[in-house]
Amino acid sequence: MTNPRFFGYGSLVNLATHVYPDPTPAQLVGWRRVWCHAKARPVAFLSVEPCPKTTLHGITAQVPDADWAALDLREHAYNRRDVTDQFTSQTAVYEANPDHTAPPSTGHPILLSYLDVVIAGYSTLMGEAGPIHFFETTAGWGPVLNDRDSPLYPRAQPLSAQTRACVDDAIADLSLEIRPLA
Repeated sequence: MTNPRFFGYGSLVNLATHVYPDPTPAQLVGWRRVWCHAKARPVAFLSVEPCPKTTLHGITAQVPDADWAALDLREHAYNRRDVTDQFTSQTAVYEANPDHTAPPSTGHPILLSYLDVVIAGYSTLMGEAGPIHFFETTAGWGPVLNDRDSPLYPRAQPLSAQTRACVDDAIADLSLEIRPLA
């Protein structure tokens, strides 16, 4: 029996944040990333939504013995959607329930420590092209909470100077509001 797989498009691209086996670069056609928030979470998080003209780069990895429990717990604000039609084996992507989400807001900012982890993953996966792809295929940008020195994101990782500069430059290019951690 072949183990099912998930498609990761955010923090799951950073292999330091999980131990799922056989991570493989992959693409998901007809979807884009979007920042949103939900009542269940105090900060913004990434989701996906259908977008016919967009292709997302990311990874797929195995879910051993089809034991989705741990991954479902990690992705608790999401619905697991079947995207097997785009892959050679059973594959799912996690999408926030659109009935319970809204764009980022001042009360639900994007954590800088979370964005750092995602961009570090894309830099490792695709080199310099990874972060460029991420920023070009992500919508719904909102305010950013600068928690870099005291990360609130539970899977925060050490940050290279190159990744830090990449994230900071992109935030400036997008003219995003940066709020200090109170």
